[in-house]
Formats: sequence, C-alpha cells, structure tokens
Amino acid sequence: MSEQPLWTPDPARAAQTGMARFMQLAGKRDYAGLHRWSVEHSADFWSLLWTFAEVRGAPGKRRLVDGDRMPGAQWFPDGRLNFAENLLRDAGDAPAMVFWGEDQVKRRVSRRELRALVSRLQQALRAEGVGKGDRVAGYLPNLPEAVAATLATASLGAIWSSCSPDFGVQGVLDRFGQIEPKVLFCADRYLYGGKEFGLAEKNAQVLAGLPSVRKTVTVRYGDGGFGDFTERFEPGAPAFEQVEFNHPLYILYSSGTTGVPKCIVHGTGGTLLQHLKEHRLHSDVDAGDRLFYFTTLGWMMWNWLVSGLASGATLLLYDGSPFVQRGRVLFDYADAEGMTHFGTSAKYIDAIAKLNLRPKDTHRLENLRAVLSTGSPLVAESFDYVYRNIKDDVCLSSISGGTDIVSCFVLGNPVLPVWRGEIQSKGLGLAVEVFDEEGRPLIGEKGELVCTRPFPAMPVGFWNDPDGAKYRAAYFEKYPNVWRHGDWCEITKHGGIVIYGRSDAVLNPGGVRIGTAEIYRQVERLDEVVESLVIGQDWEGDVRVVLFVKLRDGLKLDDALVARIKKRIRDNTTPRHVPAKVLQVGDIPRTKSGKIVELAVRNVVHGQPVKNVEALANPEALEHFRGRRELADL
Repeated sequence: MSEQPLWTPDPARAAQTGMARFMQLAGKRDYAGLHRWSVEHSADFWSLLWTFAEVRGAPGKRRLVDGDRMPGAQWFPDGRLNFAENLLRDAGDAPAMVFWGEDQVKRRVSRRELRALVSRLQQALRAEGVGKGDRVAGYLPNLPEAVAATLATASLGAIWSSCSPDFGVQGVLDRFGQIEPKVLFCADRYLYGGKEFGLAEKNAQVLAGLPSVRKTVTVRYGDGGFGDFTERFEPGAPAFEQVEFNHPLYILYSSGTTGVPKCIVHGTGGTLLQHLKEHRLHSDVDAGDRLFYFTTLGWMMWNWLVSGLASGATLLLYDGSPFVQRGRVLFDYADAEGMTHFGTSAKYIDAIAKLNLRPKDTHRLENLRAVLSTGSPLVAESFDYVYRNIKDDVCLSSISGGTDIVSCFVLGNPVLPVWRGEIQSKGLGLAVEVFDEEGRPLIGEKGELVCTRPFPAMPVGFWNDPDGAKYRAAYFEKYPNVWRHGDWCEITKHGGIVIYGRSDAVLNPGGVRIGTAEIYRQVERLDEVVESLVIGQDWEGDVRVVLFVKLRDGLKLDDALVARIKKRIRDNTTPRHVPAKVLQVGDIPRTKSGKIVELAVRNVVHGQPVKNVEALANPEALEHFRGRRELADL
C-alpha cells in the first residue's frame, strides 16, 4: 500500500461536513473516538442521530431491549414514525428528482409536484384496499414514478418491493410470487443502448402468474402518467400512517443463484436511520446536493438512493445503458445538473478506464465532491484512475455492505484521507471486525467480515420464515451471536478495509485461502483482458485455480498471453495465486446488479446444477464453461 494518501480533506471544508458537526455534538475529537463511542454506547449514538437528523416521529422511552442478543435485539420498541413523511418534509419548488432516459428522455419533478403525486397515488392505493402490511410491487425502470409509488406505499404503512424490467418473467415470479402483492406497477416500455423495448407481453405474463394482484397500473415511460389510476383523485396533503419502528418497509431479495431468492424484510426505522447516517455523515449529503447512483430497481442501491430525499438532496435518476456516447453520457449528466455525488460500480470505473476516457479533460465536474463505488471490490489501480482522469479533489468512497442490510458495513468518510486500494472506515454504530476461523479478531490479516453487536438496520427477518430458522442460518451459524457477512477482507494499519471477494468464493489451493479479487486486480490490468472469473476446481484431492478470461474483440488466447498473465499474477502476488489453467470464454455470467457469479460457474464446471438461472442477467454465458475438455486434462 502507498505511504501517502491519494486525497486528504481540506481542513476548512472538512470542518463544515455533517460528520464534523455530529462529532462536535457527540463531544468527540476524532473519528476513531467517535466510532468507538458509537459502538460501546450504541443506544446513545442512535438516539443522538435521531435528534441530529431531525427525524419526524417519536422514538419512545425504550431505546434498546435485549441488546446482547443477535438476532433478537429490539431497537426503539415504543417508537412510531412514517418513512415517507421523512422523505417528503419539503413541499417547495426545488427539484426533488431529475430523470434522464439515456440521452432521449428528460424530465424534472419538483418537491411540490412529488407530494401532490404521492397524495393522489395514496388515495388510489387506499381505494384498492391497500393498507398497513399489504405488499405493493414495482416491475419498473428507474423512473420518478417508481419513487412516488414507493413513498405512497410507505405512507400507508404498506410494504414496497421491486424488480427491474431486465428481469425475465420467471425471475419476477420467483420474487413477487412469494410475497403476494395486491397492486403491481409496471411500465409500457424502457430504453437500453438507444433501443426501445416494449413490455406489454412480459407484463401480461407476470400478471398471469400473480393471482394475488387486484390492480395493475401501467406507467407511461415518456411522460410518466399513471393513466386513469390517479385521475379521479385531487392532490392534497398526504396522510402518513404512523407505524412501529420495526414495521416492514421493504422486501429485497438475495441474488438467488443457489436457489429461489430469499425475501429479506427491512424495517422502517432501521432503514431510515441507517440511510440518514450514511448520507449525512459518511457521504456528506446536504440540502441542495445532487445525488446520483447508477442503479436499477433490482439493486438495493436504488432504495439507498431514494432515501437521499430525507437529507434534502435532489435525486438524479438515470435509466438505460451507462455506455451511451461511449461512456460520456453520465459525465454529461453530471455537468448539466451540477452533480455533487457520482455513484457507480467498480466494474463501470474499470470499463471506462479501458475505454481511455478522461472526463477531467472533457467535462467541468466543478460541483463533484464525492465518487462512490460498490458492487465489487475497487482495485488500487481504479483509485489511481479516478484521481488522474476524473477529478483529483474528490472523496473516493469505496463502499461495501449489501442487500442483507440495505446499506453498508464499511464506507467513505469526508473527514479522513483516502488511501490507495482501501475503504476508508467502518460505519458508525457498527462493531465491524475481521475474524479467523476460530472467531478471534485479526488486524493486518485476512479473514471473515463480521459485526459483533446488533444494529438497527439488521433485517426484521425473512418473509415466510415464521420461526426465523432461515434468517439465523444465513448469518449466525458460523459464529454464535455474531453476524457473519460473507466477505473475505482485512483491516489495515490505517483503520481502513480491503475486501478480497466473497468468502464463499475464496480459493483454497493447498489449504491457503486466496480472495478472488487479488487475482482479478492483476489480470484485468492487462489491455487484452476485458474481464475475468476465477474458481477453485476440485482436483486430485486438492483444489486447483482455474482462470477464465474474456478478451477484447478479435483477440485469441495464445501461449504468450497465458505466460504474461501467469507472470503478472506471480510477480504481484504469490506462486499459490498462479492459475493451473487459463481459458478463454466469450462472456462472463453476472447477476442483474452486475456481480460475477463464481459459485454458479463452479457448479457448472463440476457438473452440478445451477438452481436459479433466472437470477442471472446473461444465463446463456454459463454455456461457455460447460464440458470444457481442458478441465478434464492433466
């Protein structure tokens, strides 16, 4: 790791951040002290955050019950609030949302217009019999109307769940079929790569498989209308049903690559507090900021983005391919709308680096203060790329958490330096540690990412899991009373975190555990390699490392390139990391949110079934790995 940080916050600017103001309110002098206090006195921390963020609602007298139980702790058990009320507190003419459908459709929605739309939707939903605890589903592009439908649902104490239009029919039914929604929102079409895709046939097939749906509402992509669903209702002040702190707000889904997706239920208060913390403190989002994240409704980052309204930010929504105009379109958006926070995936940053884009030379980006990256580990070279080619004065926040907590365990920090290849800090209120196999904490060594104390954003539970057995099995089996997240990582001497990949995909040749990201980092620096995927193949009583590479168009893997790949890995890691086999494939399979699926490929290579190919964005890519003669040879 570098001996000098890539970026250090300007002291005067850092002193004005939400993190600095909160630190002063808590009476702490530095972040290390603030984090330690937030974990050791967690009830005090979350109560102070409620006050600092001016949450609308009543926290109640009791702050934490059974705080030594994980799962089982109860936060603010007497609390009452409404999620939508906290996102709709401002009714002025400032923009709530700006929408770009690639470079073809552009719309704006003011805060007053959003409140009016939520009011009409709320009345229409209530007329359909939707009330507290009912489910409303969205099969939608990233439209302003999706945000409005979510808030109208939450205003009634109902539960929102969503998928994006790139999901196949069976993938949607695997999700929504489990939760039995009363109302389904869908769209007439969507754009991708300059092409228009009609959705009427898919919508009809989804509806046919969801007998619980009483009403289907089709949103017009171009002008955003809801048809006759809202026409007969006059806009007014929305009513907000006060619900319990842990009342379900969202149902999100596991990737489903090992079976039918798990339905993860997130609570109202925990989601709100966690997102307020991550936006106002860790990301320094303030009123008037322009918050962007490239996401779809099939990824938890969309839920995270929506919560930006609670901090007074304008949401910059984008639907379609990020590579319109050869990757320039998102930076055009940043300039046109004064984007302050640019959120994307590590894979996107790597892709535009391979396209040799230099936004620093072609765009102003004068308002941009933070670049956020997630989805997979952001490699050290991508840190270099951002500072050399996008902007040198930004807080580059690699963040990591997931659908399981609809938020982050480790993330950015506007008052701390950015070190090359490292996530800046543990999240406030989260007792994040790295454990070895026996449950002993590690510093400077690789192990399992865990959280040793309860926190409000833990799921309420899983849908259709009445005794909590599936929930406990998912996170608490390996280390009793400790959340095991499933990331293979290391805490650095700076207090930062490096993530090396999913721990269930860790390679184990000769008993040595290797994170997959350690290999990707080296291989994907080569110009010839677009993308790669590595697995451990069971072989002669041990495991051998097998690397698959997708090359630039027209290139063929030859002995010379194989030798260069192996040499780069050996020179920059260890001999154990060097793959026994390097094979070319035409494509790399990934989930809808863009994550590569090592476990699915491993199953294919070993002749085992992949239980739910509907979870994949490109399931046909698995065929590149099936029956490879090279993997049967010595």
